[in-house]
Amino acid sequence: MSFINYLSREINCKLVYYGPGLCGKTTNLQFIYNKTAPEAKGKMISLATEQERTLFFDFLPISLGEIRGFRTRFHLYTVPGQVFYDASRKLILKGVDGVIFVADSQIERMEANIESMENLRTNLAEQGYSLDKVPFVIQYNKRDLPSAAPIEELRQALNANNVPEYEAVAYKGDGVFDTLKAITKLVLTELKRGSGG
Repeated sequence: MSFINYLSREINCKLVYYGPGLCGKTTNLQFIYNKTAPEAKGKMISLATEQERTLFFDFLPISLGEIRGFRTRFHLYTVPGQVFYDASRKLILKGVDGVIFVADSQIERMEANIESMENLRTNLAEQGYSLDKVPFVIQYNKRDLPSAAPIEELRQALNANNVPEYEAVAYKGDGVFDTLKAITKLVLTELKRGSGG
């Protein structure tokens, strides 16, 4: 899980934005990146594959508070949503400390959301994690669209464990930082529990 760098006195935590293709994962990260002070962030890195489509593995460290004299740095990643990039998704989940599931609120995307959630469970299990134990929040994105499903419907389909959930319109920034704060809080709570303080 989290990586401790004793030299720089930093605890590095990995947060992964997961969800179906075009649900708003990259939009979330771009908004966070653009609103974060230059001195608090590293470079945003995107990697392209041989396929025509470019995938973004967005990477962004954010410093927040200290645990036992160590600063906490968060590294934010997105996974490619398209089904045929499953190997990449598995790789990105390695060593994850917290997961943000970005759901596309549109009724016509409900099946894609459910498939992506099942895929997340499976891929985490293959890494030896349980979605029930990993710090986890859900963001219902695209709430401004006319075809957005009622929250209750999304909750029933995607949030059986009643984890923290947030409504969002990522391109406007609505709900983006609420979601990020919620997951960082859960991860920090886990870290403090693990360090015995």
